[in-house]
Amino acid sequence: MPVGVFYAIAAYSIYSCGDAIIKGFGQSLSVFEIGFFLAVFSLIPALFVKPKGERWRDSFKLVHPRLVHLRSFTGVASSVLVTYAFVTIPFAETYSLVFMMPFFITVMSVVLLKERVDGLRWAMLALGFVGVMLVVRPGFRELELGHLAALCCAVFGATTTTVLRVVASDEKRVSLIALPALYLVVVNAVLMIPTFIMPTPTQFALLAVSGAFIGMGHLLLIAATRNAPASQVAPIQYVQIVWAIGLGAFFYFEYPDLFVYAGLAIVVLSGLVNVIVDGARARVAGRFAEYRAHRPGPPTNITEVQGPEI
Repeated sequence: MPVGVFYAIAAYSIYSCGDAIIKGFGQSLSVFEIGFFLAVFSLIPALFVKPKGERWRDSFKLVHPRLVHLRSFTGVASSVLVTYAFVTIPFAETYSLVFMMPFFITVMSVVLLKERVDGLRWAMLALGFVGVMLVVRPGFRELELGHLAALCCAVFGATTTTVLRVVASDEKRVSLIALPALYLVVVNAVLMIPTFIMPTPTQFALLAVSGAFIGMGHLLLIAATRNAPASQVAPIQYVQIVWAIGLGAFFYFEYPDLFVYAGLAIVVLSGLVNVIVDGARARVAGRFAEYRAHRPGPPTNITEVQGPEI
C-alpha cells in the first residue's frame, strides 16, 4: 500500500478531530470568531509549505484576479457555513450534506466547463443524493438552518474547486495559498467584532489545537497526493463519516438511527464507485499513452491522453 494512503488516512482523521473540537463550542462563540482563530492557527503549519522558487510577496501578482478572488470568497463562505452546521446539527448529518459536493462539482463541470459526464457517474451521483435524503429525511422531520448551511457549504465548496481547476495552471501556488488564508482572517476578523467575546484560556487552547489540526491535515493531504495516485487518496475521505459517528456518539451523545446509517452507507458506496471507475479509466488511459509512446513510428505526445481529474 502506498505511503500516501497512510498520509491520507492521517489527514482526514486529523480533520475530523479538529471538526469535533469546533462542534464543542456550540453557541458560546460566534462562527466568525471561531473562524478567525482557526484561520490564524492553521496558518502556522502552512508557512512550511511555500513552493520552492516562489515568494510570498508575489501572492498578489495574479493572472486571473477576479477568479482568484472569487475562489477566496467562496472558500470563506464554505468555511463559515460548515462551522455553523457543526455547532447546530449532528456531526454525521453535516458530513452527509457536505459530501454532496461531488454532485455540484459535476453539474458545474458540465454547465461551466463543458465537460462530458457519462451515465454511470450521473447514476452514482443520483444514488448519493438518495442517501443524503435518507439521512436528513425532509418532510418527515423538522430541518434546521444548520442543514441548509451544510448544503450551501457544499455548493460554495464545489465553486471553489471548479474555479481552482480553471486557474491552477496559470497562477502561482503562493497566490492560491496566501489569498484564501488572508480572506479567512480579514473577513472573520471584521464580522466577529460586534459580538466578540474574549475566549477563556480553555477555549483559546482548544481553538489553537483545532486550527493546528486543520493546518497539519492540509500538509498531510499534500504529502498524500504526492505519494499516491488521486484514485487511491480520494476514497479515504469517507473515513470522516466513521469518525463523525464515533466522535458524535462518544463526546456529544449523538446516536444515528437505522435510516441515517443506511443513508451514509449509500453515500459512501456511490462515492467509492465513482472513484474506482475514474481510477480504472486513468489506468487504462495511462497504459494506452505508454503504448503510444513506445510503439514504432513518429514520436507521440503522450499528454494527449489524460485520465479524468478527481
